Amino acid sequence: MESKGVTGAAAAGSPRRVVVAVDESEESMHALSWCLSNVVSVAAANAPAAPPPAVVLVHARPTRPLGYPVIDGAGYVLTQEVMDSMDRYMAAAADTVVAKARDICTAFPNVKVETCVEKGDPREVICGAAEKAGAEMLVMGSHGYGFLQRALLGSVSNHCVQNCKCPVVVVKRPSGAGAAAGDNAKTE
Repeated sequence: MESKGVTGAAAAGSPRRVVVAVDESEESMHALSWCLSNVVSVAAANAPAAPPPAVVLVHARPTRPLGYPVIDGAGYVLTQEVMDSMDRYMAAAADTVVAKARDICTAFPNVKVETCVEKGDPREVICGAAEKAGAEMLVMGSHGYGFLQRALLGSVSNHCVQNCKCPVVVVKRPSGAGAAAGDNAKTE
């Protein structure tokens, strides 16, 4: 587990903590931008003496399927070198996602940004990180899957809405060029 800055429930007197789930999708980066503009900025404007909420960026790295290290889909035996290369690639991809999210946060210089990157099922990683961080809110993007895709793939946001102990805000990307950023959030 790679975790930087998430050390348990928020301590007394510390700023509010908002967990934002990030992945390589535009939807998650839009949700982060929405959170910074509509949650963090509003909190800072409403309580200028209080520190702004800390934003915890959570990214779930996929784990290898159990049978995968031996044979790939084409029937080739994979060597340890190939598996190590795949692990390095997944780690680099996670670093890229977190760097992109941190870059978005630079527009809000007073916000404390923490990161948490863990291997595992995104549903469990995100819910676990929100609980460990003592989150007051979880913000995540909606990929906009239809009924069939959700049935086959499962919905990470639906799982989090049902299982997180804190409020979950699912942010949809604007469908049109004229849509306002604040019009697409759904609190569940």
